[in-house]
Amino acid sequence: MDLVARVQNIILRPKEEWLKIKDESMDIKTLFTSYAAILAAIPAIASFIGMSFIGRRIPFLGWYRMGIARGIVYAILSYIFSLAAVAIIGFVIKALAPTFNSTPNLVQAMKLAVYSFTPAWVAGILDIIPALSPLVILASLYGLYILYLGLAAPLLDTPKEKVIGYFIVSLVLAIVIMAIFSLILGGVFAVREMTAGF
Repeated sequence: MDLVARVQNIILRPKEEWLKIKDESMDIKTLFTSYAAILAAIPAIASFIGMSFIGRRIPFLGWYRMGIARGIVYAILSYIFSLAAVAIIGFVIKALAPTFNSTPNLVQAMKLAVYSFTPAWVAGILDIIPALSPLVILASLYGLYILYLGLAAPLLDTPKEKVIGYFIVSLVLAIVIMAIFSLILGGVFAVREMTAGF
């Protein structure tokens, strides 16, 4: 698999690319090691640079930069959490398949989860400038559209009348999973920030 071509095609021509992806023979390990692990590093590295070297302005508190050691820990944890969240979302998509008369194929479900995160991971480069980080949310919304197209392709042989329901339930659960991981990551660093003074 050509990583750059896959990224370009899933972002610029997702309908056509899903049809290619559907018939590709790939195992989950290869999907994660040759694609997800590489792209998930983009926002982790970018946020480390942005938070530890550039910093951001916090209203009423002034300019804030995270220390390098803390920035590295944050980047590593956010990287691990990102990959874990994608894997869990893949398992959830597979588990939901029978409910929507779809084929419960774990490899295809992981493809849906991994490739739909592509725009968010690529846009994660904007985390270098913390003020631009909200733009990553827009890229994530586009990733949801890519997920919808993958379900409609249909990677899991989902009947057309079930695609929207499958998408909505997958979307809600994906948001919950990402929110939980964000809260855990934020909580870990909030506790460390509070105890640093003692």
